[in-house]
Amino acid sequence: MKIGLSSSELKKRTSKDYLSTKIMLKKDAPEYTNLADGDKAALKHLVKAAVILEEVYLKMDDARNIPFRDYLKAEIKKSNADAKLAMKLFKAQKGINAVDMNADKFSLLRGAKELPGKGLYPADLTKEEFHAILKTMLAEGKKEEVAKILNQRSVIVRDGKALKALDYTEAFKKEFRLAARHILQAAETSTNKDFNEFLQLQAKALTVCDPMADAYADKKWASLQDTPLEFTITRENYEDEMTETVYENEELSALLKKNGIEAVSKDMLGFRVGIVNKEGTDKLLEIKKYLPELAKNMPYADKYKQNITVAGAAQDKGDAGGSGSDDIKQNMVDVDIVTVKGDVGAYRAGITLAENLPNYDKLSIKIGGGRRNVYHRQIRAVSDRKWLQKLLDATLDKNLHQFFENEANHWFTIGHENGHSLGPNSGTEVLGKYKSIIEENKADMISMAMIDKLVELGMYTELQKKQIITIFAVDCVLKAKPNLSQAHRVRTVMQLYHFLKTGAFTIKNGVITINYEKVVPAAAEMLKKIIEVQISGSFEKGEQYVLENFIWSDEIEKLAAKMRKVNKTLNGTVKEELANWLAR
Repeated sequence: MKIGLSSSELKKRTSKDYLSTKIMLKKDAPEYTNLADGDKAALKHLVKAAVILEEVYLKMDDARNIPFRDYLKAEIKKSNADAKLAMKLFKAQKGINAVDMNADKFSLLRGAKELPGKGLYPADLTKEEFHAILKTMLAEGKKEEVAKILNQRSVIVRDGKALKALDYTEAFKKEFRLAARHILQAAETSTNKDFNEFLQLQAKALTVCDPMADAYADKKWASLQDTPLEFTITRENYEDEMTETVYENEELSALLKKNGIEAVSKDMLGFRVGIVNKEGTDKLLEIKKYLPELAKNMPYADKYKQNITVAGAAQDKGDAGGSGSDDIKQNMVDVDIVTVKGDVGAYRAGITLAENLPNYDKLSIKIGGGRRNVYHRQIRAVSDRKWLQKLLDATLDKNLHQFFENEANHWFTIGHENGHSLGPNSGTEVLGKYKSIIEENKADMISMAMIDKLVELGMYTELQKKQIITIFAVDCVLKAKPNLSQAHRVRTVMQLYHFLKTGAFTIKNGVITINYEKVVPAAAEMLKKIIEVQISGSFEKGEQYVLENFIWSDEIEKLAAKMRKVNKTLNGTVKEELANWLAR
């Protein structure tokens, strides 16, 4: 093994200008010191569980991750300065592979490339061979085996000329069982009964090969609202680029449909441990009573089932938002972060501000469970105001700087995360590699298209509306054209292109100006097209929609070039003093 970056490149990428740092809770943070003793003891076990489970993520991401880390450790003992810098990046991006903010893919291991099936498929398996094997297996009557291969919780290995699926609980048995012990120990001391019940269900789900165990744990987790602590095992499937390719093969796609098999991309596991912030949570909950009203205002709302019950809005017409909040299966918490591990903490081109889970492919949703938003307080914090001003000068008309309020990014994110609970809650898997792009696009456009309704209902003022629109415009400017595997960034380009095309945004003198009156109608127009695609059941329509809007125009490139001058950041890392102390 050899390090894939030069000494100069390693020094650059680990320097302050190029590697941004987000600071999680410190050892003396009042959020921690004010906890009850039982919760402090529980927190320690939950951090240890997350540390153990991160080993699973490293294996899922790339089979070479752990051997390469061992190689770096040995080289560091030999006083290899490059190995020390490479280890800093490895820990930040959680593995050998990453894509930076300039959309450049790179690997810390010389000669290595990111695999479409990550570490969840045989490294030498091509898309063409994968499709051929599945067709043969179906022809041989191996329907159940194919269904297991194409589900979201299996590691695929070769089995002669065929393929075989290992359930996650089998493939990662050692780590799952050890983590489960810590989770159960946390349940013995935590002061909250509901949280303890969830922990017990989650521990069981790690030790039994039963999708229903995951479903019951997810369903209980989504119901949690008033708990002191937060512990999440996230399961999102944005990274697997192999499974979803079956929808690109018309013959195979037809065979799967005939056999009643739905291919779902494989889950990458992430882990979050935190302390629930009551004040921030109370503020978040203000939107909950309005969700049924927003559901009613979704395009084609009568043509699909969504997670938020529209009927609840009509139960009490005297309430502007409807009094059906008891029917809304959507909880939300603001969390002070202790640690983010695995998929949640993989700081590559960026790191998430919040998550709305479980996703619609999960069994807990199908058995009547709800969803839950978790917002990351430390990750959304801005530490460098001077840098922020340089960014505004480079991208936004100076006359509009007065409407830039960083907290509006959080308000926009609230709309985005709740937007995931609106719209079709099933049937989008057929969109294949475009599914995640379109879903993220949908959530953003809901956040923008519903602003006038939320102003009318009293959640935001007209000034706050302008502030949300302004920060959205600034966030639309990327440093470089992303690749199609970067769902969040692709949708950002699509949105900037659409808002420029509709005249909601214009570029004058190299910066964005905003026609505030055109923004909400432009968002509503795009949202309508998105829902049309999601309910179409057509891979081709999804592909056409994305490619028609994923346009990196000359004027967008000029904005990006300016961004690259003022923002050198390529990747990031998190500093977790409290977590490191607890994990000793």
